[in-house]
Amino acid sequence: MADDVEPEVAEEQRPLLKVITPTATPEEVAAIVAVFSAMGGSAPAPEEPRSEWASPARRMRGAHVHYRGAWQASARGGR
Repeated sequence: MADDVEPEVAEEQRPLLKVITPTATPEEVAAIVAVFSAMGGSAPAPEEPRSEWASPARRMRGAHVHYRGAWQASARGGR
């Protein structure tokens, strides 16, 4: 019963996987590790910030302004 009690160990020092079956072969342990690795469990990768060039707002056109000389002002970039 005293063998079952583990001393207090810091969280970062504890093993992630502990095999308690003494007859486990290295291939069996590798298979278990592969399955757990495939399951993931870590936080998802952070989403990359969207470029302003790819922003859907760029596809929106402004209102067409109609006034005398508007076509000339459009080339100058102002009213």
